[in-house]
Amino acid sequence: MFSTVLVANRGEIAVRVIRTLRELGVRSVAVFSDADADARHVREADTAVRIGPAPASESYLSVERLLDAARRTGAEAVHPGYGFLAENAGFAQACAEAGLVFIGPPAPAISLMGDKIRAKETVAAAGVPVVPGSSGSGLTDAQLRAAAREIGMPVLLKPSAGGGGKGMRLVREEALLADEIAAARREARASFGDDTLLVERWIDRPRHIEIQVLADGHGNVVHLGERECSLQRRHQKIIEEAPSVLLDERTRAAMGEAAVQAARSCGYVGAGTVEFIVPGDDPSSYWFMEMNTRLQVEHPVTELITGLDLVEWQLRVASGVRLPYAQADITLTGHAVEARVCAEDPARGFLPSGGTVLALHEPQGGGLRTDSGLSEGVPVGSTYDPMLSKVIAYGPDRPTALRRLRAALADTVVLGVPTNAGFLRRLLAHPAVAAGDLDTGLVEREAGGLVPEGVPEEVYAVAALLRQPPPVPAAGWVDPFSVPSGWRLGGTPAETFHHFRVPGHDPVRVGLRKGAAGSASLTFGHAGDREERADACGPVPSLPGSESARLVEASGARVVIELDGLTHTFSRASSPEGVWLGRDGDTWHVQDHDPVQASLGGAGRSGADTLAAPMPGTVTVVKVAVGDEVVAGQSLLVVEAMKMEHVISAPHAGTVTELDVIAGATVAMDQILAVVAPREES
Repeated sequence: MFSTVLVANRGEIAVRVIRTLRELGVRSVAVFSDADADARHVREADTAVRIGPAPASESYLSVERLLDAARRTGAEAVHPGYGFLAENAGFAQACAEAGLVFIGPPAPAISLMGDKIRAKETVAAAGVPVVPGSSGSGLTDAQLRAAAREIGMPVLLKPSAGGGGKGMRLVREEALLADEIAAARREARASFGDDTLLVERWIDRPRHIEIQVLADGHGNVVHLGERECSLQRRHQKIIEEAPSVLLDERTRAAMGEAAVQAARSCGYVGAGTVEFIVPGDDPSSYWFMEMNTRLQVEHPVTELITGLDLVEWQLRVASGVRLPYAQADITLTGHAVEARVCAEDPARGFLPSGGTVLALHEPQGGGLRTDSGLSEGVPVGSTYDPMLSKVIAYGPDRPTALRRLRAALADTVVLGVPTNAGFLRRLLAHPAVAAGDLDTGLVEREAGGLVPEGVPEEVYAVAALLRQPPPVPAAGWVDPFSVPSGWRLGGTPAETFHHFRVPGHDPVRVGLRKGAAGSASLTFGHAGDREERADACGPVPSLPGSESARLVEASGARVVIELDGLTHTFSRASSPEGVWLGRDGDTWHVQDHDPVQASLGGAGRSGADTLAAPMPGTVTVVKVAVGDEVVAGQSLLVVEAMKMEHVISAPHAGTVTELDVIAGATVAMDQILAVVAPREES
């Protein structure tokens, strides 16, 4: 076994690898950019080395800086994690030339399986069934169109060099092929520097099932069962489980053997994954899609049902150990499900989010495991991937594992950064998911019904009750006129009005009228519903609200209120802009809202004329200048965050009257970017 291993990655995967290194007594070396100087993986490693500024191209993607860090710390091996350089054949070769062991497959295997066209040809020659599609690389647009017609519509266009859904295009009509091929080439060229495309048959309502393989350097290869990865959004997996309810033992054995043959065909060594697409109505008809030549994000579910530590076996295989297992020795016990918690806001169309982690609780134990790179006080920026952590549940059967995972997501608290934890909890409760009736389009079809339309009234009730003045001391006499309690001699108790806003939602006014024994009644309405008089002694017009509200507890990070006889418990954290509240995996940032100040913002700086950043990120493209005439829908700017580009378009025809950013500028969520004054005729 190695004595020192450098982990060439960050976040939760770096923490995960370091954990196993610690258990094996191996010294760990972390690397970090300036953006990650205070990150958890830096603190948990035995040694940490700065490798450059925040941009990945100057730090985590710099082969020279990674090799220099390994040399300076005496590392004998490099674990690439996943993402960044994990599937970069050049990096694997550079490690070998520097005398370092790359904890992964040989560079030729990475190169072969990284080219989707060559990979399909190679595994097909080994007898592995592949998705019907085009053959050969470097096809012209005309050849791609001809292949699509031969296969039959609909078809899927895929970049040969890509992954993660970037550049993929589903084309259902032959007349659209030319435009879609051109668009797919542009995206592939921008994402991977290679616009080579292939075309494959599209399978309606498919399931995505992958097989984990493990191979040593002595010719031994076994598979560790399958993982169901059909719950995806924008071609990105969000829920994974093992085993799949779709497969029987015969199909599982056949797919496992096909995966083993695919691994043998490229001379694979280490842990890898062979991915298949499977028609939901005919599991016996499975086709090879691609091979991931690295550890997968979802590897924990396989670890839980096999009892094997895959990172440990990556290390052992890389150090020359022979696998002690035959295929008959691998058994699958129980069921495991994993959910990916990401920095994104479902209420804002799943746009990337960011912020500082103000309060954190991640469940562990009792059939639960959280792999995370988070810690309190650490900022989550827009530079890297949005995945923050993985919550995994294990049980003797699937219903138990699902139930435990839903409870764990409800118990997950990440205040200061909006996440998708609540969305994932609701997805797991969907009847189709509970029944195992899955396909890769399910999430996109059902997403709208899994995102609450508004903010629960109890969220605003908490904010209003927390703003009450402290209670009057029980002992001694206090002048009632000196306490801002709403007490009036011979009159109706005053109603205090508070204005709040949760980003992405309309401002809300909460009226609070105090009662006896700390109780209060609340009214709710949109700010500006009616004229608000400073003198609130008289009767208050009736609004929908609560007759009984009481703050039960407000200590530390916990807030408990009673609202019309129901008790609601929230996690709480404060920020300069307001209070963060969390419950059942959902988070809300409740900010004070000044309706007068908003109305004085000036023409052209509010409403439909104003273009604001939909997410924290970097302005990568500015296409207009002040004074330019634009048409409705015209692309004006591009904001990039966490590997996602968002185009800012003109809301209507008009003139650009303000432009508050330049290319390269870092922007916060809701920051004003530009103003387009409409033409009179529009």
